Amino acid sequence: MAASLAIASSALSTLYRIVVYLFLQVAPVSKAKYVIPVLYLGYALASYFGAPAFSQVIAVKEEVVAIEQEKSERNGHVVTDVAVQETTTIIPVVEPPTLKSALSAIIFSVPSPIRALRTTNFVINTLLLLAAVEFVFYPYFDSASDVVYTRVGALYPDAVKIVVRYPAANSTENLVRVVWRQADGKNDSETPWREGPIANLTAERDWVQSVSLRGLWPSTSYEYRFEDLNSTALPYPTTPIQFHTAPDPRLHSGSHYRFIASSCMTPNFPYMPLQGRRIKGLDLLTDYLWPSKPHSTAPSSAVAQNISDEDMSMSTSPVIQSVNDTSAENVTAPANITTAVPAPEKSVPPTAFMVFMGDFIYADVPIYFGDDAEAYRRLYRRNYNSPSFRKVYERLPIIHTYDDHEIINNYAGLGNSSLPPYPNATNAFELYNADANYDPIEEGQYYYDFRYGDAAFFVMDTRKYRSDIFSDEPSSHTMLGDKQLTALYNWLGKVNNTAVFKFVVSSVPFTALWTYEALEDTWAAFPYEKSALLSAFQSVPNVIVLSGDRHEFAAIEFAAGDGGHNVLEVSTSPMSMFYVPFIRTLKPRSEEVVNRTREEVIIKEDGNMEVVKHVEEVPREKVLKYIAEGNYKWSTIEVDTRDYAHPVVRVEIMIDGKPAYHLEVLGKPIKLQSTTALGALVPQSLRGMLDRIGLKPSRWF
Repeated sequence: MAASLAIASSALSTLYRIVVYLFLQVAPVSKAKYVIPVLYLGYALASYFGAPAFSQVIAVKEEVVAIEQEKSERNGHVVTDVAVQETTTIIPVVEPPTLKSALSAIIFSVPSPIRALRTTNFVINTLLLLAAVEFVFYPYFDSASDVVYTRVGALYPDAVKIVVRYPAANSTENLVRVVWRQADGKNDSETPWREGPIANLTAERDWVQSVSLRGLWPSTSYEYRFEDLNSTALPYPTTPIQFHTAPDPRLHSGSHYRFIASSCMTPNFPYMPLQGRRIKGLDLLTDYLWPSKPHSTAPSSAVAQNISDEDMSMSTSPVIQSVNDTSAENVTAPANITTAVPAPEKSVPPTAFMVFMGDFIYADVPIYFGDDAEAYRRLYRRNYNSPSFRKVYERLPIIHTYDDHEIINNYAGLGNSSLPPYPNATNAFELYNADANYDPIEEGQYYYDFRYGDAAFFVMDTRKYRSDIFSDEPSSHTMLGDKQLTALYNWLGKVNNTAVFKFVVSSVPFTALWTYEALEDTWAAFPYEKSALLSAFQSVPNVIVLSGDRHEFAAIEFAAGDGGHNVLEVSTSPMSMFYVPFIRTLKPRSEEVVNRTREEVIIKEDGNMEVVKHVEEVPREKVLKYIAEGNYKWSTIEVDTRDYAHPVVRVEIMIDGKPAYHLEVLGKPIKLQSTTALGALVPQSLRGMLDRIGLKPSRWF
């Protein structure tokens, strides 16, 4: 019996370690937090009662004894008679283990007679249990109630939104004034501070408020800090926070900037002991954006695709070029493809902002602390208390949308804003993230649109209005709801010829190629609404969909029929979370096809040319590139419209801090009207002088 328990102890210990490893390093599945203590208890009991079976080892030692009995004389010779007797002595011996056997006993939990090895296994398993407990309960005990922070959200040509959290001791209210000035890098210390808005911070609102700073110049650098009402500078921030206003969209001289897109993050995953506030993906992003040593911006591979001017003139869709891709099967382009040498190093444009596409917190992973306003707020405070995140949000403006894990897994709101846990969950989302976004299209909503230079953005709300897909007719299911759909269609019409590139932000993938649970949580579950939207997207040139959620990267091309425009989707996540190894859930192409006419010029024997049209079937959705591996992923989207005839978007995919894939989208030229905005044409040096004499630049444009 004891021997059986000892073997069971070894088996339970091995299974326990596997489950803990998967929970802390691979995927923090919620059910594991119940399985782990049960396995540990089973291992401890079996180890305790099975120990006597391995308390001693009996070794058998054989001895041979020679005994001389007598000597005698025979035939004149002395003869010695010897009797040989074999005896076996049983001696109990506990032999010391070899290094190999000791390591096997510790690593694989092999039953051992050595008490020290059994004790070592027990200590290791106990430490693993404590690690799991720390990972699960750290968010609860790390309330971060005293965190002080500020960041920039929405950037306008003449304004900016600023978030501040500044709790006051022994009070229920704290009045903090924003003071600001232009920051041109020259004699900033001599530039006087100007009084800005006052943030009325209250305990009821968790000491958080977003304020708007207005009357600014477009494309201008500023800095701000805080004072109390007595004009005394507050200790935080220790150095002023800088930002750069958006360009005037009416000045169509072209833009060149980049922004970051990603989603899904939680502190300390994969788990490391005593690192509860670290978000490693943001540490890598910090090094990428502000490296101590400059990074090379040239592709590391000599593989590229060049499309001739003739091919471009025949296409009404953006031409997609894949750079630094060693997998030829993942590349699509017209037939005329040549190999190019690596591009020379280029100057890196400024990073203007970051779009965070949801799952900013994980309210239900690894444990759901309940539908309580404080439970949700605590998780936001924890993120903003992270030194990793602070290095980013104090230097980079961030705008947000939300997804299910800000509420609860696979949440569908049914258009009911009072449906628990939506009210408390979105209260925290508003305070910490949404209030600093661009103004919503309709008051009280979380979808919005904005312009940055000559690019337009529409950020969806994919949770509040989504239907229950398991009820009613599929044709009636909606992701966005009637009002949001109307706003999106109106936006498409408005930006059709007034913006070069159009970015549609969806927290969940637009493609239907992801399988398993994605068939219920992504746009695949809303085929009718998706099909109508895709038709609308393909009627507008240069539409790019940005999405997250799947903890993988994929670039998807949506093919259009004749006269339409191809649409590209770039889906990127996680910023800092798990990915699932070995299991692949993305189909390479859709079964649904579209017909497209291809023209071929044939030269006859008589020298005349004949244009032959071929109708070919192409997949409606096709994967250009798929990368599942990596705990830390983000996309860098570079928008370059300085060359009116050749606008381009360059996408760089960063995985675990290293470049993994490059994509180049050549957009269709859009003729935009010129501006009459005088303020956009004024040099920054003159703007500073006008500011000092009290002229309001916002009246000039």
